[in-house]
Amino acid sequence: MEGLRVAAALLLLLFAAPPSEAWGYVDIRQGAHMFWWLYYANGSAGSYKELPLVMWLQGGPGGSSCGFGNFEEIGPLDRDLKPRNTTWVQAASVLFVDNPVGTGFSYTDTEEALARDVATVAADMMVLLSNFFGSKTEFQGTPFYIFSESYGGKMAAAIAMELTEVLSDSVLTWGPYLYSTSLLDDNGLGEVTMAAKAVQQAVNEGNFQKATELWSDTESVVKQNTNGVNFYNILTQDSDDKVTSVEGAGHLALLTHRHIRPLHRQSLDRLMNGPIRKKLGIIPQNVTWGGQAYEVFSSMEGDFMKPVIDIVDQLLAAGVNVTVYNGQLDLIVDTIGQELWVKKLKWAGLPHFNLLKWMPLDDPANPGQTGAFYKIYENFTFYWILRAGHMVRASKS
Repeated sequence: MEGLRVAAALLLLLFAAPPSEAWGYVDIRQGAHMFWWLYYANGSAGSYKELPLVMWLQGGPGGSSCGFGNFEEIGPLDRDLKPRNTTWVQAASVLFVDNPVGTGFSYTDTEEALARDVATVAADMMVLLSNFFGSKTEFQGTPFYIFSESYGGKMAAAIAMELTEVLSDSVLTWGPYLYSTSLLDDNGLGEVTMAAKAVQQAVNEGNFQKATELWSDTESVVKQNTNGVNFYNILTQDSDDKVTSVEGAGHLALLTHRHIRPLHRQSLDRLMNGPIRKKLGIIPQNVTWGGQAYEVFSSMEGDFMKPVIDIVDQLLAAGVNVTVYNGQLDLIVDTIGQELWVKKLKWAGLPHFNLLKWMPLDDPANPGQTGAFYKIYENFTFYWILRAGHMVRASKS
């Protein structure tokens, strides 16, 4: 009886004065069904018609924007369904998309319908956005921004380009970064560097599936030499049960465990497959939130390590505003690695950008303390976020 009362209370809270919202499915291909969830801006900054539209895409691949991004990071309610004081919905309408298809409440009828590269992911997203803007005509003249986290993201729907993060550069900097923070000794630095160079060689040879396997091996070398450092925040450590539960598993199982499991906590799983599923009312009976996350991750294996710096160059040349932000405590996509790929850009403004001195930003939650540094030149901006891990928004909550 007590459990029923708690569930009823959660549902009442869920439906108590929510922001204006909408959700639905788009059939992007035969047998592929993508889920989206929109929150209209409801802050004091103005009507939603006067504010931008932001699309939030989670990483993984296989992390749910409608779940993790919404309830763990930027949505109007937190995981306990309590109002969040700093929700992005106060300043913009926010569109969460469970992408690639198979993520979150998105699903495919067969494994063959899963995306296997970012080109397919981008094409799928263009179908969804065409449908969305066709049905939500009030947003057709609204400034549109795409935010992504980790391995995620398509940039600028108008030119159908995608922006993904480059892992190979980051892997090469794991050793020096951990060594500089006293998390590796000389022996450990040598072992991690050797493993990382094997990843680089596979990438240079165009063997991206092998590079993914070696990426997993490098992570294991890091774990062994750091006593289980957390790849998403180096000031924390993975618990023993997380480390031992996948001992002896294959490289894809290890990667999924390390990078998908944090996005599917049990409490979030209960929320999404309980009260949220009931609220939405359109989820097929045979679909479970996060039920295809492993398959989504596995299907993209051959695409993880492919560099796409040329796409960033095309975006910059087209005048698209590109912003990169990186958490100081992130290891999996560390700042040193991001700075390396930026230096490889052929963008004409890069020499001017490099000459700029970074500028500090105050931390609004801690007056008098620096929260970040940034550099901006023309349509490119880079933020160094202090005291934040991989999920910057969750770290700063």
